[in-house]
Order: sequence, then structure tokens, then C-alpha cells
Amino acid sequence: MASFIDIPVDSHFPLENIPFGIISSAEDASLRPATIVGDHVVDLKVVAEAGLFAGPLLKAVAVSVFSQTTLNAFMRLGRPSWREARATLQNLLATNIASKLRDDAAVRAKAIIHKSKVTNHMPAQIGDYTDFYSSKEHAFNVGVMFRGKDNALQPNWVHLPVGYHGRASSVVVSGTPIRRPNGLIQDFATKAINYSSCKKLDYELETAFFVGTGNNLGEPINIADADEHIFGMVVMNDWSARDIQAFEYVPLGPFLGKNFGTTISPWIVTMDALEPFRVPQPAQDPVPASYLSAGPKDAYNLQLQATLKPAGQEKDFLLSKTNLKYMYWSMKQQLAHHAVNGCNMNAGDLLGSGTISGPTTDSLGSLLEASINGKQELDLAGDGSVKRTFIQDGDSLTISGVCEGIVDGKTIRIGFGECEGTVLPAPKL
Repeated sequence: MASFIDIPVDSHFPLENIPFGIISSAEDASLRPATIVGDHVVDLKVVAEAGLFAGPLLKAVAVSVFSQTTLNAFMRLGRPSWREARATLQNLLATNIASKLRDDAAVRAKAIIHKSKVTNHMPAQIGDYTDFYSSKEHAFNVGVMFRGKDNALQPNWVHLPVGYHGRASSVVVSGTPIRRPNGLIQDFATKAINYSSCKKLDYELETAFFVGTGNNLGEPINIADADEHIFGMVVMNDWSARDIQAFEYVPLGPFLGKNFGTTISPWIVTMDALEPFRVPQPAQDPVPASYLSAGPKDAYNLQLQATLKPAGQEKDFLLSKTNLKYMYWSMKQQLAHHAVNGCNMNAGDLLGSGTISGPTTDSLGSLLEASINGKQELDLAGDGSVKRTFIQDGDSLTISGVCEGIVDGKTIRIGFGECEGTVLPAPKL
């Protein structure tokens, strides 16, 4: 696909992508839906008001849904409408197809804005946020640290996608600073318990998906239908206070060690854009229960990386390179499990993958693993000038992801942009 908008070769956002997000701009401070192509944002409110969503599913509702301050109304329309919107935008932005967006200078000038002139906002109103624990490599590594190799995985882990309910209110969009938390921390050598700022602040390299259409209370989502309920994906950093978490998590799991901040990338990439990059997920043994029955290709070849920029420096240092395809439990399985008891999912609900670690030391998705809980200092620069066990004040963490491959004889890159946050000092005790 070729667009009349110039798209850099290394862009995350070719015409094959068409993600969805929420923006404001200097000329118009109101929040409204948009997509991004190359380095330019397309204002979907302007496109709708120009009557350019002319398909049978969107024609009557486009002005309404694309005038909202979140994507929730658009999400509720369902996958056929999402597909119609994406296809319409691809045609409107194509080089070789006549359209008012391409040929009307006034509409084009109003609708197409350089990304440097817009501000990204939360793409959806998140009603509920759930985080899973679905990387076998990550779960094993952490289990070895705290329970030993023989008891690394809890007995239930290979039977179901383990998860917990997080805090929706503290999920923030990329670029939002994250303040180091305070909490109760135990010195496990002396058993003393102190109220202190977190000393083991960590990142978790994750992806997450947004629910599009939900289900009624008491009615499960069949895994065969799960694809129709998933609107799209973002990359995510589920910030973690390891020392606060270590003292509090028994018996009910994470609480203050997790709920102080979660960062997501601003553009939601649709599952249709990611379809060419589906691959088989890791073999599951034992075979899951029937409601979790896996399909032939339920994983995604999504290359992920995390980098750290120390305070006062301009250079980013690589922390991890991993891949979503390593995940033991798929997004479809996570959604089917979440709803198997009749739990009602809603448009805008966010479900996190859990930390994504791979099989090698350079593919570990957290500093907890890479530093062995602070016992092993990481020499990020290779010359001793930048060392870390955990994150320091002023450090900036960035997570990004790209799918890349040959599609119909052409190399395609589908990316997510960046998920970035800078750590601020803890509040004064």
C-alpha cells in the first residue's frame, strides 16, 4: 500500500497499520480520536464531519463515535465496524484512489497534522485492569529466586492463566512521569519493618490488549469467539516496587507494590494489522481444559525491547530484547479464562500479558531477573560508567515493539510507537 503522505522507511506506522488513539492539538484543545500514518496524525473527527466514513456500518454513527473523548464508543461497535473504519482510512490515504481527503486541500489541511503538533492522551476509559503472569520463563526465574528450582512453578500455573486485578486509575499514557512510591519494607535479615521509599523500583516489559465488545454477566466468552472481542494491543510497562511487594503479597498478592503506576503506549494497534504475524504458541503440557483449547496460531511474532536513559544523559542503554511469541498463555486464553465464570467484560477493559521474558539472559523482561533481585549489578555501558541493579530517580524507561516480515512479497513493519516514563523522587516521608 502506498500513501500520498510521506512515510519514512523505518516508521512504525505504515498504511498497513492504522492504529487508533486520542489526541489534542494546539489549534484544537479538545480530545478526539485519530490515527497515525508515518509522522502525521489524521483527525478522525474531521474525517467523519466531512462525510468520508461512507460505509454501511459507520455512515450513520461516525460523527458521533469520532467526536468522543475516548475510543470506548467506537470499540463497542464491534469488529466489522473496526474493519470498515480501517479499510476506509487506508483507501482515503492511498496514493492511487481519488478521495476528498487526498484532493481537497482544505479538508487535508484540517485533518492531517504533524505528530509534533499533537498531544497523545489515554486512548480509552479503562473500567477494569487485569494483569496476568503468563510467561513461563519469567514465572520460573522468579520462582527459583524465592522458592528454589524444584518448586519454581506453583502447581496451578500450567493449568490456567494466573492473574490479578490491578488499579485502572493509575494506568497512564506514555510520557507521564512516575513517582517512586513509599511503603512498608521488611529487612529480611533483621526482620525489622520500616516505612521507607522504595529501594527496588523495577519495570516489567509487557504488552496488553483492550477489550472491544464485552459479554453479559453470567455468560462466558467462548475461546473460539475471543478474536471478535479483542479491539487491539499496546505495549506496557507495569512498574513494580519489589521490596514493597515482597512484604505485602502474602496471602492476597500484589497491592501497593504495583498500583502506583502502569504506563501504556498511546496508539492501539488492531488485531487485523497484526494478523500476518501470527505464529504457533509454545507447546502446552498438560493439554489445557477444553475452554482454553488453543488454536494453531495464537501467538504473535512481536519483537520487544526495553531501554534505560540515565538522568542527565542523552543515550539509551539496552536492558532487554524479547518477543511476545514466547508467551505460554495466549491473549485468547487469557480472555476466555477471565470470563469463564461469567465475569462480564466491558469495552475499554485492559488485560496485561505479565512480564515477557525469553530463554536467554538478554531477553529477561525485568531487572528483578536480570540483577537476580539486586545481587548482580548490570554494567549497561560496558565500561563501568553506567551500572544498575534497579531503577534510579531520573531514569527514563522506554519499551517499544515491532512486527516485521514479508507480507505479499513486501517487507512490512507494524509498530506500536513508544511506552516511556521517567521516575520522579518519592514524596517526602
